[in-house]
Amino acid sequence: MLRIAIPNKGSLSETAADMLAEAGYTGRRDPRALSVRDERNDVEFFYLRPRDIATYVGSGALDVGITGRDLLLDSRSPAREITTLDFGASTFRFAGAPGRFSELAGLDGMRVATSYPALVGDFLARQGVQVTIVSLDGAVESAVKLGVADAVADVVSTGSTLRAQGLEIFGPVILDSTAVLISAHDQLPGITTLQRRLQGVLVARQYVLMDYDVRLEHLEQATAVTPGLESPTISPMQDPEWVAVRAMVPRVDTNQVMDALYEVGARAILVSSIHAARI
Repeated sequence: MLRIAIPNKGSLSETAADMLAEAGYTGRRDPRALSVRDERNDVEFFYLRPRDIATYVGSGALDVGITGRDLLLDSRSPAREITTLDFGASTFRFAGAPGRFSELAGLDGMRVATSYPALVGDFLARQGVQVTIVSLDGAVESAVKLGVADAVADVVSTGSTLRAQGLEIFGPVILDSTAVLISAHDQLPGITTLQRRLQGVLVARQYVLMDYDVRLEHLEQATAVTPGLESPTISPMQDPEWVAVRAMVPRVDTNQVMDALYEVGARAILVSSIHAARI
């Protein structure tokens, strides 16, 4: 039975649970449950603090887990990333008092507050910058104002939270993070199936099925607009001068593709969501 670690709370928890449900797995119904066995799929889920997942997986106590790339690197776990899951995106940057720092070298000998001491420390060491890391569990943005640190390293989206604390972003990006599937094993029964199912969910979310009718004389132009993944499916119609075409199209391009098809003569253009996929 494959043992899978799942975040029990935080920004990754709900999306990870939804993704596994879309992949056909049965998770917990009681939010207080610490583990759930899914006998039909031969897996057992363990609900853990996101920060601890890489440690459990890296030790071999659990076979595979979903966590953030940032948490994996900060743990220094021997577990490795095997699939990117395309949610929970975040960016790590340095910030300090406006005008005080213009480049990374200015941090040399300074105090840097962060909730990711190993991640930030390893990054600075690779850059040849020596600092004193101030490890905080939260409220990193207040560290400079309160005199605990000279600069901070934290997650940035728009930067509004840092600016509200009188801080200015500087230096290079430390890390672009996202949710990832991790394991310490090269191969285990069930991991390939899990990976394939999750990849199928990502494809189903990223693509739609597009069906349309087009005259044979315009078929080449139409299929150039909708080449599909390998190639479109083309079916004859009762009228021998027309064919029906089906192809997968990136969801974000749906309306632009429909406009282009209409311009080349396609009609009866229909779009359907994909609920599951194997590519």
